[in-house]
Amino acid sequence: MSGQHSLVWQGIAAADPDRTAVVGADGRTWSYGQLTREAAGLARALEDHGVRPGDRLAILLYNRPEFLIAVYACLATGIIPAPLNYRIRSADLAQLLADSQAAALVAPDSLGEIVDGALDLLASPPVLIRVDDGPGRPAERAATDSAPGSRADLTWEDAVDRDGLLPPSPPEDAELWIYTGGTTGRPKAARWVASDLFASQLFSTYTVLGLEPPGDVAGAVAAAMDARTPHVITLPLAPFIHGTALTVSLSTLILGGTVLTTDSPRLDAEAAVRLAAESGATRLVVAGDAVALPVLDAAERLGVRLGHVTSVYSSGMRFSPETKRRFHDQGEVSIVDLLATTEGGGFAVTQTRGADDLPGHPRLFPTAVVLDEGLNEVQDRVGALGILASHGALPRGYHGDELKTAETFPVIRGKRHVVPGDWVRVLEDRHIEFLGRGSSVVNTGGEKVYPQEVEEALLSHPSVLDAVVVGLPDARFGEIVAAAVAVQDTTPAADILDHAASRLAGYKKPRHVMVRPLLDRSPQGKLNLAQLRQDMTLDRETQGRTP
Repeated sequence: MSGQHSLVWQGIAAADPDRTAVVGADGRTWSYGQLTREAAGLARALEDHGVRPGDRLAILLYNRPEFLIAVYACLATGIIPAPLNYRIRSADLAQLLADSQAAALVAPDSLGEIVDGALDLLASPPVLIRVDDGPGRPAERAATDSAPGSRADLTWEDAVDRDGLLPPSPPEDAELWIYTGGTTGRPKAARWVASDLFASQLFSTYTVLGLEPPGDVAGAVAAAMDARTPHVITLPLAPFIHGTALTVSLSTLILGGTVLTTDSPRLDAEAAVRLAAESGATRLVVAGDAVALPVLDAAERLGVRLGHVTSVYSSGMRFSPETKRRFHDQGEVSIVDLLATTEGGGFAVTQTRGADDLPGHPRLFPTAVVLDEGLNEVQDRVGALGILASHGALPRGYHGDELKTAETFPVIRGKRHVVPGDWVRVLEDRHIEFLGRGSSVVNTGGEKVYPQEVEEALLSHPSVLDAVVVGLPDARFGEIVAAAVAVQDTTPAADILDHAASRLAGYKKPRHVMVRPLLDRSPQGKLNLAQLRQDMTLDRETQGRTP
């Protein structure tokens, strides 16, 4: 099948148009019929503004219904949806728009200043489709401007309120781009073909529910209509810009379920708990302890039990056994903790159905393998060490980076693999122990932070002579960004933190800075990072954890 997502959604809309698909933060609902009509209207608006199949639609939105409608319109028509991180500055946004060569951009008025600043930096800015989510853009900048050579903006309401018709079948090569940091610090778009992305989701869509994956679109629609298929109501508490929150939400709609949206750039744990309880959410999508802990704490404060929740999904973040136990204590909750990457989908899963299953170990997917240094498969050799790889459904590669594509997606013994660089130890029955990432990337709260960028911000302070950035373990965020700096005077750490924060996105700024006269580099410029991490951990404990 090609373009399965949109075809299944259209099939559900035809079979049961009044079924609830999406619920907004304000309580407004979108049926499958309305979702399809608005996707068709948006597709028509994009066509009217010269956006063609293969062009990119950049999506700069929080978890809003418009996000899902935009993805729907794109997958159905062959326009490429490219979600972008909304936690960035104008200059970063301009770079991403240029990198993706976006023909159009969907963005909220609350980010109007950042968006306008980015578009002003581009020689050929994309068409802007503005979502009214409250104040944020001066009225004079919000007006539609259709003069020759100027930017042609339109409102979301104008876009979706058009007569449109989705094609009966999407292009064979319809794609979805998911931006990832890669390993160099420059964001890269992993180019997923829609049919391959669908194939990579079969486990999380059907198998975890005990369902047999259907063989075609008609079977998928029939499964969604089948009364024996559980009605899934998903509340993504991680942002859609994270692959798992988006793909699990798309899977929910494949099942004919309902997606709840929060419309917030930050986690409001108490609001999330109330929404889950009032809307009967059966599935939560979290980002490990960073999201799960505040939600569980809020539920305790409010005296609310998440009684309807039967499953919790997470990936890419530390999800501790202690936190999982608290979810299991809520009732019969199945926890699906995925070891996954943007570039390769799922590699392994730790699934626990009760406290007795804890702590659990990840179990390899059928398409995942472990490779030793000679690139030999050792996933069946208990005790072996190796790097994780997969030869299942894979992206085409990175947009605009053939060298990195060849490096990350090597052909091994005639079969294309993805090798993200994660080291594991093989346990019994295809279980593994995750040992760590093969790069210096700091994964904090699900966001990848690259030390070089943070080090450059620190070194721009006139008193800083040297700097090194590492990740330190953190109970909530998995890791925090921490820095050791050498200064030439008595500048306090707080001043250095403020200086760096003014030059970095919020999630990139160091949470702790250790100040020293020098960093004890070797004559070759090397640092003893193990000792430095130990010193920084002790310094953090002595000074108190920076919030």
